[in-house]
Amino acid sequence: MADEVIYRSDHVLEYPFVRSVGPVIGAFLTGLRDGRVVGTRGSGGRVIVPPTEYDPETGEETSGVVEVGPEGTVTSWSWVPRPRPKHPLQTPFAWVLVRFDGADTSFLHVLPAAGPDEVSTGMRVRPEFAPEDERVGHVKDISHFVATGGAS
Repeated sequence: MADEVIYRSDHVLEYPFVRSVGPVIGAFLTGLRDGRVVGTRGSGGRVIVPPTEYDPETGEETSGVVEVGPEGTVTSWSWVPRPRPKHPLQTPFAWVLVRFDGADTSFLHVLPAAGPDEVSTGMRVRPEFAPEDERVGHVKDISHFVATGGAS
């Protein structure tokens, strides 16, 4: 196949537009900006955090904004001993799934710790928010979670 030609083209895949977050995610991000965590009420009264417009189990529309927390329980976690450049922290940390008090689903975020022995399923945590003047309505308004002591 000496006559075969291989064509190459460099390109960048991007989405150069701004997306409106709408009333459900907008309420969640506004809550984070204000130092609160909110979810939505789904089928059978379940509280979904982060909120969705439709119940992930039934597909029915969710309703209302429900404040949860401020604390929660770690339902699962994974240790990161050597963070990569794009990780949210550059020191060892755990990815944690946190079920906020009053919620029926879990929220993924980070918990800094010196070692995996400082993290456990069932431990109680709370969000550490960025300084008020730095919050902009983004998931990074929660800088990380911190242990509050005890287990549920």
